[in-house]
Amino acid sequence: MAAPLFVGGRAAAMTAAVLATVAALLAPAAVAQLSTSFYSGSCASLESIVRSGMTSAVQQEPRMGASILRLFFHDCFVNGCDGSVLLDDSSTLTGEKNAGPNANSLRGYEVIDAIKSRVDAACPGTVSCADILAVAARDGVNLLGGPTWAVPLGRRDARTTTQAAANSNLPSPSSSAATLISSFASKGLDSRDMVALSGAHTIGAARCASFRSRIYNDTNINAGFATRRRQVCGPQSGATDGNLAPLDAFSSVRFDNGYYRNLLSRFGLLHSDQELFGSGGPVDSITQQYAGNGGAFSADFVTAMIKMGNISPLTGSSGEIRNNCRKPN
Repeated sequence: MAAPLFVGGRAAAMTAAVLATVAALLAPAAVAQLSTSFYSGSCASLESIVRSGMTSAVQQEPRMGASILRLFFHDCFVNGCDGSVLLDDSSTLTGEKNAGPNANSLRGYEVIDAIKSRVDAACPGTVSCADILAVAARDGVNLLGGPTWAVPLGRRDARTTTQAAANSNLPSPSSSAATLISSFASKGLDSRDMVALSGAHTIGAARCASFRSRIYNDTNINAGFATRRRQVCGPQSGATDGNLAPLDAFSSVRFDNGYYRNLLSRFGLLHSDQELFGSGGPVDSITQQYAGNGGAFSADFVTAMIKMGNISPLTGSSGEIRNNCRKPN
């Protein structure tokens, strides 16, 4: 799959607007010690190596772009963007991978491992797993037709984490709009950031276990849509728990604003998705705006991704540069 580019006409104008937004967000007060040029002298090939690895992964399986993006979100929301989500459990560490929101759900670890190996071959002991994940998430979005942006870098890797932190910090697919707003606010992200980041669900898929309650119990759902989803997801937990359905019923491997248009028609797959529209709540108008204006969504998504990427990074002498993303040095 070739990487779609923003070239010409409205797309070029949107790219200019996005880059202007990035520049504003990179003011010292906003981004602390992270910098888009952090590795310009120590690992100038970083971006091209990550891009190559992600291109191969997405060509092999387009869904992987969404999987890596989700890994980054789940990393940042638990103790900050520190690569802790990549740590395997061991005799001395019970980490995030088997927490309720992550077990049998998060994927793409082997893609990050492969990219890390190539980066370390070019620049030994220089680039953190946390930064590789941040760049890979950006590239996954762009390779599926979404925007691109300059990623602030300089994160270091956590040496430890806990399963409890993941269980308590990650929002549930059954969350209400109020709960989502509160959860994101606790990370320094406002309601617009929350709705924009939820647009990541324009790509990827969800397991039956995460949308079963919605398709059998919710009333704010298109009846025909619910019927179709019930064909792959039985009413009782068990054999169909792992069956997948696209988060965006119409363009699940294309990063666009279709997710929001679906919500206007009550086609949200997760309860938390549909909470963004239809109840007359404070985020309905944002969802409507994004449904009608893909450029506004893309620009706000970039803004929110940069803000999320700046949640409590380890910098300077804090943390470490892991040799293996799956375990501390």
